[in-house]
Amino acid sequence: MGLQQVWRLMSRFNSFKRTNIILQHLRMSKHTDAVEVLLERKGCAGVITLNRPKFLNALNLSMIRHIYPQLKNWEQDPETFLIIIKGAGGKAFCAGGDIRAISEAGGANQKIAQDFFREEYMLNNAIGSCRKPYVALIHGITMGGGVGLSVHGQFRVATEKSLFAMPETAIGLFPDVGGGYFLPRLQGELGYFLALTGFRLKGRDVYVAGIATHFVDSEKLGMLEEDLLALKAPSKENIADVLDAYHAKSKIDQDKSFILEEHMDKINSWFSANTVEQIVENLQQDGSSFALEQLKVINKMSPTSLKITLRQLKEGSSKTLQEVLTMEYRLSQACMGGHDFYEGVRAVLIDKDQSPKWKPADLKEVTDEDLNNYFKSLGSNDLKF
Repeated sequence: MGLQQVWRLMSRFNSFKRTNIILQHLRMSKHTDAVEVLLERKGCAGVITLNRPKFLNALNLSMIRHIYPQLKNWEQDPETFLIIIKGAGGKAFCAGGDIRAISEAGGANQKIAQDFFREEYMLNNAIGSCRKPYVALIHGITMGGGVGLSVHGQFRVATEKSLFAMPETAIGLFPDVGGGYFLPRLQGELGYFLALTGFRLKGRDVYVAGIATHFVDSEKLGMLEEDLLALKAPSKENIADVLDAYHAKSKIDQDKSFILEEHMDKINSWFSANTVEQIVENLQQDGSSFALEQLKVINKMSPTSLKITLRQLKEGSSKTLQEVLTMEYRLSQACMGGHDFYEGVRAVLIDKDQSPKWKPADLKEVTDEDLNNYFKSLGSNDLKF
């Protein structure tokens, strides 16, 4: 073989090698981007990490389809004694469902909206009925779909960085993911207030309100997780003991009163009304700065969403979680076929002009007949467990 041929072969080999390295890098970067949720067995636990930090760990259909079967597997696995769920990046546990993607897809393809809500609510139910202790570390932003991934589990750990809200009435939706179940079960009428106004709770208030079961200083969260993973074949009580010990040692905002403490009696009075119109009248008649502030917020919300939400919580207060999720699936599909959801997403998330044009634009234009249509059975398309 001549020298020229050797050089040609070497050049070809190097080119092949370079191409291979490039392809390997592409595969790796593609793989890294694709891992939106990490599912790992660590110590005695199955650990779920929501891994879309750039998008505040917003939940999409692909993530749901990874989490659900793994949750079911761990539930059956005799070597898995607890399940931990957390968010990557430090800013958010999960800021909600990927609503913008659903809105963009829903307009063109109703099936995506059907699949997303059906499978998300199936996951919410699986968490609520999970036979293994389920620990959600709700550090950072926890809204909408993120609440659904945590609140139905046995243990929810808040930190001083936790930020809770159910802001759906602002985007022409309703507080779903089982909101109709857990919100009316909070103290007094607090859940109705949070559902209709989208009011945000921060830090220890998330625990005081009953959204979280424990409060831990964020700097201790890593140690808490390590201690949980190190447990040997723990019982539910062993897990509770570790969480209780960390909770007892947390000092941040320990003596601070609940942000709504001074307003709770009035909230209980205003929001016990049977209609949204009556709630609005109660706020107007009170006339205090806090009442008028809430009135201003409510007046910006979708009138249809407000009426759906009040009825959803009233009905949900006496339903099981599964019955609530079935009802909410019907509501979700009716909202996908309406106007306000797409307009709300446009105004809040796409154009960000914060000026949605609701249809109807007035509470009195949303009739009982309109409302009944939202709650109608979907027959064979109903959510089934």
